This record gives sequence, structure tokens and C-alpha cells, in this order.
Amino acid sequence: MKPFFVNKKFCLALLMGMLIFSLPGYSKATVKDQQQPTGYPIASDVQTTTQRTIVPEPTPTTAINLWEISKYSQYGYGNWTYGPGLPYNKRLDLMPASYSGSAVTRIMKLLNFFTISDIHITDKESPNQLIYIQRLHPNLPIGTSLCSGVMLYTTHVLDAAIQTVNALHKQNPLDFGISLGDAINSTQYNELRWYIDVIDGKVITPSSGAHLGAETIDYQKPYQAAGLDKSIPWYQTLGNHDHFWMGSIPVDYSLRKDLRQSYVADEVFATGDVLRDPREINNRDYYVGVFDGSTPYGNIKYAGPVKDFKTPPKVAADPDRRSLLRTEWMQEFFNTSTLPIGHGFNLTDVENGFACYSFVPKSNIPLKVIVLDNTQQEDSGSVDIHGHGFLDSARWDWLKKELADGSAAGQLMIIAAHVPIGVEVTAPNSEMGWWTDPQNAVTLPDLISELQSHPNFIMWIAGHRHLNTVKAFVSPDPVGAPEKGFWQVETSSLRDFPQQFRTFEIYLNSDATISIMITNVDPAVLEGTPAATSRKYAIAAAQIAGTWDTLTNWNPTNDPTVELMPTGSYNAELVTPLSPAMRKMLQNIETTQR
Repeated sequence: MKPFFVNKKFCLALLMGMLIFSLPGYSKATVKDQQQPTGYPIASDVQTTTQRTIVPEPTPTTAINLWEISKYSQYGYGNWTYGPGLPYNKRLDLMPASYSGSAVTRIMKLLNFFTISDIHITDKESPNQLIYIQRLHPNLPIGTSLCSGVMLYTTHVLDAAIQTVNALHKQNPLDFGISLGDAINSTQYNELRWYIDVIDGKVITPSSGAHLGAETIDYQKPYQAAGLDKSIPWYQTLGNHDHFWMGSIPVDYSLRKDLRQSYVADEVFATGDVLRDPREINNRDYYVGVFDGSTPYGNIKYAGPVKDFKTPPKVAADPDRRSLLRTEWMQEFFNTSTLPIGHGFNLTDVENGFACYSFVPKSNIPLKVIVLDNTQQEDSGSVDIHGHGFLDSARWDWLKKELADGSAAGQLMIIAAHVPIGVEVTAPNSEMGWWTDPQNAVTLPDLISELQSHPNFIMWIAGHRHLNTVKAFVSPDPVGAPEKGFWQVETSSLRDFPQQFRTFEIYLNSDATISIMITNVDPAVLEGTPAATSRKYAIAAAQIAGTWDTLTNWNPTNDPTVELMPTGSYNAELVTPLSPAMRKMLQNIETTQR
């Protein structure tokens, strides 16, 4: 067991890892005399970051705390302007050194899809969200995962993003969408129902318990979600927050035996400083607090040292806050009005919680998406946070077979997983890296080697780190077999700034290479709506917590394939070589479809 220390590097890694209804399908609320709720439209001028970018204004000089939301406007936090568009950076990392591609043209679009990730739909009134614990480390660059104003508006941002997807779909039809995990913040039933119901276009009541402020406070009021265009199928990936408490600790394998009960209790949870040491969950030193939904800025109450309270603080209990088992979480995706029913989990063994599956988006294009659950197991025995990449033997064997089958069938392959790979060197003892415990079925070098043994494997897409990075895994034989290289593309969080999703357009080029056009998209929020307020709060949180440099310059190991992210965004054209067999197959398809 490695010791835990209070230091910047550990707390940063820990926090980033933590970021890592009674009627089914209906977001319930007890609201008096509520008329049919209306929705929140987005702006009419929907644009991507290639056309314009969100540029925060300089950080104000007056220091304030994250939770002092009422002071944001007073001191100038969260202000922003539109800046110039961010052009596509043409990346040739995987191509032979002599390749220029200067005269190459696109001759056929293979696929067009979008990714969203790390939405972290949050019940901010839940009694065990760890809100207060972040205050214990005010001078550490720990981000905003435990306490931030964006926690008030997580459903509203998703709704705005979905409407933006619909608008882009009208301009350039999308073949599908995929969510890369951490749909919810702390494996709660009501969080998951809000998430699915927003995408389905249901009435959303974004409050819980006593539903304080549901008639008067903007972030608490019920509203009509727009819903995803029914012609766009969407798929789901499992993230660590989807089945671990705060993304970090398995509910039924914790040192804290009352953790599951704490979700539905009426008493605010008390715990130790889990930022210093996750094992302090077994202590009862601090009440974690809740947001007061009756206040316009989400004042925090019932937070602080236990010794300062004469009696345990109470909230209205809510059975819809219950923590879901992995199997229950997966089964909920069958209770939906959008397609496909199950959102991918119809293709796997839900009863046993096996969250891996594959699908072919277009029957006439030889490309399959392998959706991989690479989160840790609930019963791993680790007392560390559960934000590592991990494969048990069943998932590892399944992945190898999927890759082998795709190679035999002559299919291009994309892996969609929550946790990226090759990132553990970004911080000592990184909580985001590949789990090195012996029970992991494969080491990271062996995993990469297996991927590079399949020339048709072209890209690993992931979320988890809330960053828009691109990393090139160059072929071990860049001259003789450059097609053995692949790309890794991360999509940032919809919760934290820059609050973006991505689109991917894959083209066959005239020289039998392919180009993957990756584009960041800001939700087209309309001024005066809750989603617009969330953008302001997200920018303010990055300014206050000092995470701006991380968002734009994250590359502590000076990896030459990881480039800067202006304003947190990164657009690129990823040129990818093909094997001789794959080149011939795609050229034949292009010829027949002329």
C-alpha cells in the first residue's frame, strides 16, 4: 500500500479522477399548481469552433471563493467574448516522413458522428455529494469537481447541447452519436433518469427531496427538454462516475458500510478529508453540505465540522436518489423513447453487467465501433480512487476477439472507451493512468502492442480527463508498416469549461488514405437561459480554481504529439494510412457508389 500525502499532485489527480421517480422514464417532482413547462431554446446562429471560439476575459484580480456565486458578476468573473475560429491542424504524425498530401482531395465520406462525454448530471441537493470537502484545500489546483456553480445547471447544458446537435444534423446529417461515460455524477437513479429524459425530450424537474425553489428559481424550475432528433441513433459507454460513488469508491465495497444508505437518508453525510486520503471516508469529521435550492445563487448549507453542529443536519429524503448497481444502470437505458432501445446495451449481457459491445453504424461501410468498458471492477479490493483504466480477463479476451474478427472481416475499427490510454505519465502516481495491480489482465505496453498488431484499427476515443487532447500512437514500423499506428482523441466535459462536444467526419482521400476531421462544438446557448448562466459559471470556476493553464496547455511530459489547446479547444485533420487490403476494399466501395 502506497502512502497518501496532502500535496498538489495527489489532490489534482484525485479530483480529476472524481470528475472521471417513481414512474419509469419520467422525471418526477412535487410542484404545486405547475402549468405545462416550456423549454429553453438555443441561439439561431449555430456555429462550430472552426467559425468562432469562446474566449474568457482575463482573470479578475480580486480573489473570491468558488462557492461565492453571488460575487461572480460583482468582480467580473465568468465574462467572455467571441474570438476567431480555430482552424484544422493537419496532422501527419502517422504518415511516412516523405508524405506531404498536398494534392490530395476527399472523394467519399465514410462516416459522420458526434461524441459527448462527462456530462456529470448532478443532484446538487443529495446529502452525500462531498461539497464541503473541497474547501479544505483552497490553495491547491484541484479543479472544481466537488463544488462549483455548474452543478446547478447540468441538465440545462445537456439540453442545449442536444439542440445544437439537432441543428448541425440539419446542416450535415449525422450517422449516430455516442456518449463516452460519466453521464451522471454519483450513480444515482434520479441523475440517470434526468440524463436519459433530456435526450428523450421529456419534462425535466431538476430538483429532489423537498423540491425547494421549484416554482421560482431558474435552475429548479421544471422545463420541457427538446430531445435528440429521432433519426439519430445514440449509444452509451460506462464511466467510473456511472457506477462508483463520486466516481471514486464502490458503494458496496467501501470501508464505509452505510454508504449505500446515505443516498436515501435524511441526514447529511459526514466523512473525513477524502482528498487527503480516500481511507478517511470512514471518519465522521465534516458534514458535506447541500445546495439550497430556494436561493438564486445556490447557497450551501449544512456544511462544516461536525463539532460545530448540535444535531445532525437534515434534508428531505428522496428514494429516487438511490444508488444503482451496474446492472440496474445498464437496464435503465431500455426505458427510453429514442433509438436504439438499450442504446447499445441491447447488444450485450446486461444481466451480468457486461458493458462491452460493438456495432456497425452503416451497413455499406466496413467500419465497426467497439464500445469498451475499461473502468475498474467494483470488487477490485483497491482503497484508492477508481479512476484508472482496467480490463479483467473477460473484457480483455472479448476485446482481442473483437479486434481479430474486425481484421478478418476487413473492417476499419474504432474503440470508444471512457478512460484514455497512455496518459499515466502526465502526473506521478496518476489516478487517470492504467491500473498496474496484478489483477489487471493486461499491461499498458501489451495493450498498445495488441492494438498496433491490427492495421485496420484507426482510433481510440475517450473522455474522463475533461480535456480535448489528441495523441498519436506511431507504428513500431513507421516506414514499412505505418498503418499500424493509431490516434487517440479525447472529448472534454459538457459540465466544466469549455463545455463542448465533438464531431467526427471520416473521409476517403484520393490517395487511398483517410482523413478524420475532428471539431469541437460549443452549445449554442441563448443569452438569458440557464445554459448561458452555466457557461458563465464554468468560466468563473476555471478562473477561480486556477485550472486555465491546464485546460489550454496540458502536456507536462512534452509529448510532441500532444499540442496546445487554444481556449481549451483543438480541431484537427488526422491523416491516417491504410493497409493495402483496406485501400483496395474502400476504393472498390467508392467505385460502386459513384
